[in-house]
This record gives sequence, C-alpha cells and structure tokens, in this order.
Amino acid sequence: MRILHVLAPAEYGGLERIVEALARGHSHLGHSIGLALCLPPEEHHSMMELRDEGIEVHPISTIGRQYGRERKAIGGLIDQFQPDIVHTHGYRPDVLVPGIAQKRGVPIVSTVHGFTGGDWKNNLYESMQRWSFRRFDTVIAVSHRLGEQLIQGGVGRDRVHVLPNAWGETSAPLPGHVARAELAVPPGVLHIGWVGRVSREKGVDVLLESLPMLADLPLHVTVIGDGPDLERSRERLAKPGLKSRVKFLGAIPSAGRLFSAFDIFVLSSRTEGTPITLFEAMAAGVPVVATAVGGVPDVVSECEAWLVPAEDPAMLADAIRAVVSDPAAVAERVRAAQARLRDKFDLGAWLDRYLEVYERVRSPIKEASLCPT
Repeated sequence: MRILHVLAPAEYGGLERIVEALARGHSHLGHSIGLALCLPPEEHHSMMELRDEGIEVHPISTIGRQYGRERKAIGGLIDQFQPDIVHTHGYRPDVLVPGIAQKRGVPIVSTVHGFTGGDWKNNLYESMQRWSFRRFDTVIAVSHRLGEQLIQGGVGRDRVHVLPNAWGETSAPLPGHVARAELAVPPGVLHIGWVGRVSREKGVDVLLESLPMLADLPLHVTVIGDGPDLERSRERLAKPGLKSRVKFLGAIPSAGRLFSAFDIFVLSSRTEGTPITLFEAMAAGVPVVATAVGGVPDVVSECEAWLVPAEDPAMLADAIRAVVSDPAAVAERVRAAQARLRDKFDLGAWLDRYLEVYERVRSPIKEASLCPT
C-alpha cells in the first residue's frame, strides 16, 4: 500500500510521535510511506531524518496565508506519489487537503489527536476543522470521548473509528541516578515531573497552585516543555515558596529517557487525547497522578494511577500526598500500569488496526465499522 501522511509538525509533540510511529512501523512492514511536512520555507525538522529509513519526506512551504499555493503543492505531490490513502493530522491539513484528495479519487483519512481550545483564533481554526471532518472517508479518534464528540458534531457514526494510541519505546529510560544528575535534581527531595506543551489546556498552572498545600513536603518540581504560556507560568514562581521548588527547563529532545528521574509524574491537563507522556511514565515505572480527562481513563484507572478531576489543585495535592504516604499502593499500581501498557497498547496490533482502516476505506464494506459499541 502507498500511504501519504500530511501534517504541519510542531518541534515536539504527541502528534508528531504518532505519525513517526505509523510511518516507521508501516514502512518496516513493506508499505511505501510518504510524509508531506507543511513548514515555513527553509525550516528543517527532525522528521526529515526519516529519509534515512527509506521514507519519502517532502517539505511543503507554508507562506503566510497563501493557501492556494500550498494546496497546489500538495496536489502536485499526490499526483507524483500516487497514494492509495491520504492521511492527515492537525487542523491545517484537515481543512486544506480533503478536496484535493477527493478530486483525484484518493480516499482520505484523518486522525484526531485532540482539541486544545484557547483564544478566538484557535477556536475558529478548530471549528473549521470539525466541519471539515464531514468530508472525510474515515475519521479516527484517539479516545472514546473524542469519538463521541465527533459524532455529536455531525460526523457519521459509521465513519468514526476509535483507535487509542499505542506505545513503542524509542529510547530506554536512563538509570534513575543518571537522569536525576542530568536534570540537576537536588539531593534528598521528592521529585515531581511534569512534561508537555506549556499551554492552558495542559494545566501546569493547576500543579503550581497545588504546591502551597504541600509546603511540608520536601518537593522539587521539574517542568519539561515549551509553549505559549511558558513566560506566564514562570512569572507564577514569584509567589512565596515556589521559586526554590520549581525549575522550568524548556523543551528537551527524547525526554522519555529522563522519566526515571521522577518520583511522581503529574499530568494536570484540562483536556487530552491519548497522552504519550502517560505511556512514558508507565514504561519507566513512575507512579502517575493524572486528571481524568479525554483519553486518560482509556489508558489508566484507579488500579494503575491516582485520578483526579480537572482544575482542582486541592484534589491534585491530596493525590500527591497519597502517593507519598502509601509505598505499598505505589508498588502495586506501578506493576499494574506496566502490565496494562504491555497488554493493551501493543504497537504491532495498533499498526495492524490502522492497516485494517485503510483497507476498509480503500475497499468499503458497508456493514463494517470499527467504532466500538
């Protein structure tokens, strides 16, 4: 099969990791894979290095609002690559590409990795994206909640398939003491890790608001990630007792190898798809405290993690304290989390399910649906 993925990649992120896993995995299974990367002119992206693995990578220049030029370039690439399937990721390709592929009679699939909300401009883009899903042959949601949102938004139930992300380790975690040294963690502290895009939907502010309630514990918090709220989040450290306990390190490539430095991983998001950072924490054997939003409950339950409501710093603080006070529960949930990761989120089975979706789109079977009941 010839599969062309189209995306406008950020420097780092879960969407990019998922596309890399699909491209590598299906290429290794013998399929021909192309990547169309919508990027500013002359910008290099780490995904271009996939060329070394036999994957065709084609930069598409994005110049301001010259969408007609971008559409023409994507159309030319489809004519050149002759894909059996065009697979888009993210709001820009989801809006621009459907008509281009359909004009050429090529089936089109989108994976919806989640919605972030935010300011009026981002809400407008996401509204356009949601409307465009009605034009796709198939829309894949990475969580059950996201799948129901798509159906409620007007996408036909028979065209919505729920396929949570999978886990494939790309680099093994470093030994704990090595990772702590690399992150310059002070000795004798309880180390909390937070990893993600520093933006409102990811909720690092909720974690910061919980810390005064844990003033009696010798906590040190490391925040790894970049984003639009980075400076605003750093300004919060002016509050008494925070500056000496929190360190913002910005984005770090291959941050998954550093999860072994954490005593607790906190995911304090307001919204999520299926977070790859959650898989990384589970793989590293780190106890997880997470908000029960989006696809998080698809990945872990109270048997594998401590789950709390979104936007509730007090409940988040209580959960962190519960981890500290019950080592036996920590050991039990960590073991359960690693078993669940191994049994339920296998990369090979996930790659096969994507191929099933592609085959069904290429050769439609009316009564078939992959959307779980």
